[in-house]
Amino acid sequence: MAVTTGSQVPDVQVHVLGEDGRPAAKSSRELLGTGKVVLFAVPGAFTPGCSRIHLPGFVDNQAELKAKGVDVVACIATNDPWVMHAWSEAAGAQAILMISDGTGAFTEAMGLTMDGSAFGLGRRSQRYAAIIDNGVFTSIEVEPGAGIEATTCSAVLTRL
Repeated sequence: MAVTTGSQVPDVQVHVLGEDGRPAAKSSRELLGTGKVVLFAVPGAFTPGCSRIHLPGFVDNQAELKAKGVDVVACIATNDPWVMHAWSEAAGAQAILMISDGTGAFTEAMGLTMDGSAFGLGRRSQRYAAIIDNGVFTSIEVEPGAGIEATTCSAVLTRL
């Protein structure tokens, strides 16, 4: 069952790349459970829609998000922490918390796993964007198909 408005952030192990260049295990609730957080999930780092549309919207609109009270903007994908870091560097997304859900544990806990094998991706996350207030989902939109509309930064800004 997918997480809905009013649900708490799942508490599972995810990873970020530490300052020493090594993966650091973190609790998803530790990363996403305090303050106002915008979380968006992508099926894969460096994939065309994610790199051309989804991530750039959040990179370009940091000031607007902060002006609406957002404390943290986070991106999560079922990629390893090194890939998430490299994608952040390539996209100029250093202000965005890049979270690796390499095992898919968070995606599974969210109830938003998809089969991306038709695209050579395997088990991945559905594309979604959520607003979290002190660990509770106040808004979550899941893309119904392959498009990127309900989960863009512009769409999130209208829900803040």
